Amino acid sequence: MALHQRFKPWQNVLLGILCFPLLPFYLCIYCLCFRKSKKGKDLEEGNHSSGDARSNKKKRDINEREYIAGDRNDPETRKQDNNISSSFTNKGFQNNDEDIANVKCHQNAGFENDEKNRQMKRDRCEEVKDDSGLQDRKKPKVKHSGQFDYPWDRSNLKSLEIDLKDFKELDRFASEVDSKGTLEQLVKELISVSKTDLEKTRATWIWICHHIEYDVQGYKNRFAQSSNASDVFRTRKGVCAGYSSLFQHMCSLSGVQCKKVSGYAKGAGYHVGKKIAGDSDHAWNMVYLEGRWHLLDSTWGAGTANMKINKFNFSYNEFYFLTHPALFIEDHFPELGECQLLRTEVPLEIFQRSPYVYSDFYSLGMVSYQPNTGIIETVTGKVSIAIESCNDLKFLFKLNEQESPGILILLDNGMKLDVYPQQPGQHLLKIFAQKADAEKNLQLVIEYRIDCKHIDSSMRIPKCIHNPVGPNRLTEKAGLVKPSHPDPVIYTDDGFFTIHFTLKKKLQFFCTLQSDEVQMTSEMENRHVFTTEEENKVDIYVCLPQAGTYVLMVFIKTDKNDNGNYTYLCNYLIICTNPAVGWPVFPLTYSNWAKHYKLVQPLEGILPANTDVSFKLYIPDAAAVCFHGQKDSPLALSDSNYWEGTCSTADRQDIIVMIKNVSEPNTWYYLIKYEVKTNKTK
Repeated sequence: MALHQRFKPWQNVLLGILCFPLLPFYLCIYCLCFRKSKKGKDLEEGNHSSGDARSNKKKRDINEREYIAGDRNDPETRKQDNNISSSFTNKGFQNNDEDIANVKCHQNAGFENDEKNRQMKRDRCEEVKDDSGLQDRKKPKVKHSGQFDYPWDRSNLKSLEIDLKDFKELDRFASEVDSKGTLEQLVKELISVSKTDLEKTRATWIWICHHIEYDVQGYKNRFAQSSNASDVFRTRKGVCAGYSSLFQHMCSLSGVQCKKVSGYAKGAGYHVGKKIAGDSDHAWNMVYLEGRWHLLDSTWGAGTANMKINKFNFSYNEFYFLTHPALFIEDHFPELGECQLLRTEVPLEIFQRSPYVYSDFYSLGMVSYQPNTGIIETVTGKVSIAIESCNDLKFLFKLNEQESPGILILLDNGMKLDVYPQQPGQHLLKIFAQKADAEKNLQLVIEYRIDCKHIDSSMRIPKCIHNPVGPNRLTEKAGLVKPSHPDPVIYTDDGFFTIHFTLKKKLQFFCTLQSDEVQMTSEMENRHVFTTEEENKVDIYVCLPQAGTYVLMVFIKTDKNDNGNYTYLCNYLIICTNPAVGWPVFPLTYSNWAKHYKLVQPLEGILPANTDVSFKLYIPDAAAVCFHGQKDSPLALSDSNYWEGTCSTADRQDIIVMIKNVSEPNTWYYLIKYEVKTNKTK
């Protein structure tokens, strides 16, 4: 029996009076329970909802698609943008009343930074429909954490392992399709040879990159541009918002889930250190393939625009197709951090401070750079940059477009660069690269800004220097190994030194000494360097005419190219600060001086007067050696196979050593000449 049935009538009345104040509370509980029950019933019914409800939902979907296809730069579209929120789905982003990529961050309103609201958006799930209305695809209601993990092993530039060779026929077909019909007919033709979503995406990407021209005029006049997919398809022109809208629409028609992402890019008008503010300036896409989202930019994949001459050049760039998120973030910063597809989001401050890295940096095989900040300050007048690469590359750098005040060292796995600005202030550093065996021009790969407060006056880089400096893999490839001076800069106190190389093959050498500080005549350039070559070794003797900064240039040619010209191989930077240095030139050699001959002494080309000078030379194929004018004083062949002798400089202006060959026993030839120092001789 119920409790109230046990009470007497007067007790029930008293109980009602006492419980009357609690009546509003009971009514609230009842209403909440009723609404919850009704909501659960509706969820169980699923697709059994009324025809009016379906009609209303369809109208909302159509309005959403019209917004997504619009241009975010359009004022009306931007106004609608403020009324749309974002959501995450089970495996990526999901359309919950809008496309997340088209959402403008409501930072001023504050709710975008509310982690609780973000998590609520991620938990939502919905039915996804394509723009044609012909396909309905349901995604399972799986909660997604919003975390993405794309580890980069430095070998694959893409977020999906693909072999571009597999796309060869598909790419050829898609690039040649030029449908004159509707956009729907074009998509059907493109996907007629595609079996997977990846192939559909690839066909769409290739067609857009080869048929849609960037609208340079539209970029300069926003009122003349259209970002509507139909308009871009009809005119075959569009800005970045038009490219991304068309790509999204074509993917929808082919049944591929695709988003349009808005954000900021390091493109036209960008410079290192530029602060990002205001409305977004670029748009790209993300597609859902094989269980995760992937990034691509068909605008930058199509080519480049020269804004100065209002011309667009079709120049296909594979890098921006399914680019790995770790690389895509180098020059694309989405408004929503989740669109980075990175486990740890990169803050805007880091994006702004990073160097300006171009796609060719990674396409050529480079994998890292140091420092990782785009604005670097000089330390004692110098900044150092290092680049690591998987390929053999050649490098070039320019400071302020035309100067090269630095030392570039070519390493086995990249390069190291020391830059010495010659003036205080801000300087723009551009580094170029190309594959070692390529014949094309070097490509711009990275930019830095150098802030210099104080210059290093002791380090003046000669304009005649050629980078890279010092021995490197190119000299090793040419046959020169085990250098005695592996460093590119040689500091000498006495102004006299010798560089040794071991030779892996027979070569002929020609070396010169050049300088911007010291006025060098042609005789000084050649006669302050003396080269001796043996079967597996070369010695390069250098004597400086005075203190200063010099460049030693090394040229070579092979025996097979005996009648040809010498080709440049490498150079050294030589620095001498001792004011007492003042070496004379080396002796003058005649054409009969063979490269394998060796001069031991004297090395000075100008001899003191009234002195007995000892001579020692290695001339293996000579029948006789003597001094010109003193045939009665020949040089003798020692047990060690060196020709040795003594000659007096008294009453002589020069000393000439002559040689008689075994094949011509009656003929003497000039071999080497020395000058005798007089009061007029410097």
